[in-house]
Amino acid sequence: MSKFENVTVLKEASVYFDGKVTSRTVLFADGSRKTLGIMMPGDYEFGTEMAENMEMLSGDVEVLLPGETEWRAIPNGSSFDVPANSKFGIKVKEIADYCCSYIPA
Repeated sequence: MSKFENVTVLKEASVYFDGKVTSRTVLFADGSRKTLGIMMPGDYEFGTEMAENMEMLSGDVEVLLPGETEWRAIPNGSSFDVPANSKFGIKVKEIADYCCSYIPA
């Protein structure tokens, strides 16, 4: 889906890694939420509380998911899942645009 309708967007950005990663929260009527963000080139490690589905809209990234030993390229338009209460690594080679969906337990 290329747009969200009938949502609430929180004005305050979440800013990580000295401003190299930013996101905005989108709230849906059914109580679900997503974040839309931008990552500048760099290597990052993120922790999760909830399970997440990360959709890469643009950019050049590789991820190292929990329990895996090899980095995997994520093409534009592809997504990957991260379990709750875990950590994952991401290498951003060119500016990346993403949509993160939070998956309730």
